[in-house]
Amino acid sequence: MNRPIDDDQAKPTHAVQKTDADWRDQLSDVEYMVTRRAATEPPFTGRYWDHWERGIYDCVCCGTPLFESDTKFDAGCGWPSYFKPINGEVIEELTDRSHGMLRIEVRCKHCGAHLGHVFEDGPAPTGLRYCINSAALQFDPE
Repeated sequence: MNRPIDDDQAKPTHAVQKTDADWRDQLSDVEYMVTRRAATEPPFTGRYWDHWERGIYDCVCCGTPLFESDTKFDAGCGWPSYFKPINGEVIEELTDRSHGMLRIEVRCKHCGAHLGHVFEDGPAPTGLRYCINSAALQFDPE
């Protein structure tokens, strides 16, 4: 079951705010379900899981630059994975207790879009794996 991204936590104030109807108009069905309803795309199906061109991965909702291609790595999980965001000001991390699990959800700090989750099983130098849905991203080549 998909859930609105702000169900069990205080509703944050983001710089970019739109109505649900505006988000539906702007986004494809899968982009809407992933970013606004915290759905997860099936592994190995997103447009960026096996994408290695140099550039920047931006938030599909608001265009905020999120991840650089040189931080992307093949985690073998079927989703784009990065060892760090572009800087500490672009994402927010929240506790996610959905589906009987305890995880850390990653959202765009500017518009609140659900991006994916972060895990502590990534490579050096951070040891983190930001596991991000392709549908939450748009690519800006160098």
